[in-house]
Amino acid sequence: MSKPRLDPVSEQAIDWMVRLRADTPTAALQERFNAWLSMDPAHAQAWAQLQERLGGSFNTVRALDRRLPGQTEHARQLLLQPHRSRRDALRVIAGLGLIGGGLWLGARSPLGDSLFADLHTGRGQRKEFNLADGSRLSLNADSAVDLQFDDQQRLIILRHGELVIQVAADPQRPLRVRTAQGEVRALGTRFLVAQEQDASRVVVLEHSVQASLFDGTRRNVREGESALLYARRIEPVAGDQRYRADWLSGRLNVLDEPLEKVVNALRPYSRGFVRVSPEIRDLRVQGVFPLNEPDRAFNALAETLPIRVDHYSPWLTLIREKSSRQ
Repeated sequence: MSKPRLDPVSEQAIDWMVRLRADTPTAALQERFNAWLSMDPAHAQAWAQLQERLGGSFNTVRALDRRLPGQTEHARQLLLQPHRSRRDALRVIAGLGLIGGGLWLGARSPLGDSLFADLHTGRGQRKEFNLADGSRLSLNADSAVDLQFDDQQRLIILRHGELVIQVAADPQRPLRVRTAQGEVRALGTRFLVAQEQDASRVVVLEHSVQASLFDGTRRNVREGESALLYARRIEPVAGDQRYRADWLSGRLNVLDEPLEKVVNALRPYSRGFVRVSPEIRDLRVQGVFPLNEPDRAFNALAETLPIRVDHYSPWLTLIREKSSRQ
């Protein structure tokens, strides 16, 4: 029996996956990728399907590991290597028998991280988890965490996305949330942590926490306060930021944020690819938007800002400047 063949658009999607994770993507490469996505709705559909298959593949990999013990870790190690060609990526995927099962693996991507995370949510999905120590963990859409709980520690590693944790008190094991930039330490409290592009955001909903960087820099953050953790500094954020946890109720509450950040918050709830033209990314936005109805939120933005929102298919949404002739 011949091996299943991929259609040309799917092969192009794999090409882009390899290019974007082979090294740190440049702005020029990202622009070329955006142009490819915008060129044809079929491109955006192929890319979105690849991402959706990644998001739903965790149980499939577990089943594979039960059938061939040890293969999950083998797949993880292979896919975390910096492959330099589509042929290498296909060899890993096909060699594990995953193409025929509709499973796409993409290391160094949020959905690739979700595949191997202890707890995760998919697109448009929020979940609450009761942890073994009595803490309650809520994950926003498209988020993933690892748990390291034992007799000595309680550590949550935020791979990507956003969480709110209601911490059960345990003076012997202070709960810590680790991000790409540092850690947030608490005893009995409630706080939010979000992994953003270049920083980690901390918002204290109850009591206080200690935020620290890997170089030892520390800062106490109290109830109602917020801070951004960068690689070399902790920057306090003015004003009460507790509204940022409104996603728990399915609302996106925006107070004077750039359009690009608003769209970034809606992307985990949007089907397909959403692109914002560079010239409008800094437009200021305020308002309350429904997370569970992203199209309605985009239309509300178009009613209040000089922008147009075009839906070319369920897989492609382009947000552009509204011309003076319209």
